[in-house]
Amino acid sequence: MTTNARSKLPVPFVAGKAKYKYKIYIRPGVTMPDAKFERLARELRSCAKTCFDQLPPYQCLLGTRASLADKAIAVAWRRDGRIAGFCSCVLLDVDNVGTVLHLGLTCVRPDDRGSGLTHKLTSKVIIGYLARHRLVGKQWISNVACVLSSLGNVAMFFDEVFPSPLADTAVSTAHASIAKTIDERYRDEIYIRPDAQFDWTRFVFQGSVRDTVFQKDKDATAYHHRNRAINQYYTGIMSFDRGDEVLQVGSVSLLGTAPRYFLRKKQIRERSRRLLTQIDYATHANAVVQDG
Repeated sequence: MTTNARSKLPVPFVAGKAKYKYKIYIRPGVTMPDAKFERLARELRSCAKTCFDQLPPYQCLLGTRASLADKAIAVAWRRDGRIAGFCSCVLLDVDNVGTVLHLGLTCVRPDDRGSGLTHKLTSKVIIGYLARHRLVGKQWISNVACVLSSLGNVAMFFDEVFPSPLADTAVSTAHASIAKTIDERYRDEIYIRPDAQFDWTRFVFQGSVRDTVFQKDKDATAYHHRNRAINQYYTGIMSFDRGDEVLQVGSVSLLGTAPRYFLRKKQIRERSRRLLTQIDYATHANAVVQDG
């Protein structure tokens, strides 16, 4: 689905230069004047309509000032004044922790896919928020998803992630506080069904997206991560048929996370190989028992 609506370019373009102009908006529902806010809200919904058969009543798609008052959004603007894609994060207030950056909704128009916009937008909103509000020290983040590629990328690129097959992270007081606050206060903001049960052992919301546009099929490989060990791990702790989602809690810092990722790349490869060996052995042993 597309729209013929045009608007004045929100940022200047230079002929022959970049395909997109990126813009970061922090709490636009609070800070933007009416005309600019209405244009942004309209274009966010226009972009999202190309990704959903029916827009969910969720997040920045509600289009109200209240719904964009707690958002950090990275937008890729096209030359025609439309939004090619966006990543909208929710800013969660958690007692004794502070503001948590929840990695929320990412939409990219079909004709703008294939250029890595999903990763670029996620990176830009995180770095943009940190540059403004957390130059030094760590920023707590959260993610709720059943998309294996999303879960895998958070496990690989962030620090202190729980649950994760790539690190032996223990649940700290901060992890527990963030999980408890999301469970009790932020279900509507994150689109978690009110009747979903939270499994504290696995950090899984059972039935979170059952019968919604966000429920995924276990065998839908388009949503799988390239790392098979990651797919196996997260598939093993949630039920796709039930509509489960995993809650991940971790941290990020401007000066520490990227260098640590490059230092632990070898560790990630080795741990992934061990996990796959264990999975393949268990699968073989189970097949032998069944044949016997």
